[in-house]
Amino acid sequence: MARALLGLGSNMGDSWAILREAVGSLTGVVAVSPVYRTDPVGGPGGQEPYLNIVVEIDTDLSARELLGVCHRLESAADRVRTVRWGPRTLDVDIEWMEGVEIDEPDLQVPHPRMRQRRFVMAPLADLAPDVAGPDWADRAEGRVELVGPLDSRPV
Repeated sequence: MARALLGLGSNMGDSWAILREAVGSLTGVVAVSPVYRTDPVGGPGGQEPYLNIVVEIDTDLSARELLGVCHRLESAADRVRTVRWGPRTLDVDIEWMEGVEIDEPDLQVPHPRMRQRRFVMAPLADLAPDVAGPDWADRAEGRVELVGPLDSRPV
């Protein structure tokens, strides 16, 4: 079994329900970070804020097989890829996987921009401070707002 950290984000539809459904569909969930509301990074202007979480799982899947799981979760949430970094019902990325380093055109582990993105690093640091490192906040950019646990929905 390998430890893996997945980043999930949504800014279309009922993002709370979409994230809960995606987490509920994962096998081997160890922990789920709190939800963070974040500004969109890149992509077209005028997007709604995202809800972002990181999920820690234990898996016996290879990174390539886990990427297939990520794509199936996105498809189940009716994700449509039209504009890079555009609005989406669900985005699922492999942020980090224990003992795995891959640099291929369609799969990079650890995620190449993970440490630059506060919307990834804030929830990741909640679950895996050992992976985040002590100085993650000095390197990550963006604004995030802690909203609360995924199983509660603020009014």
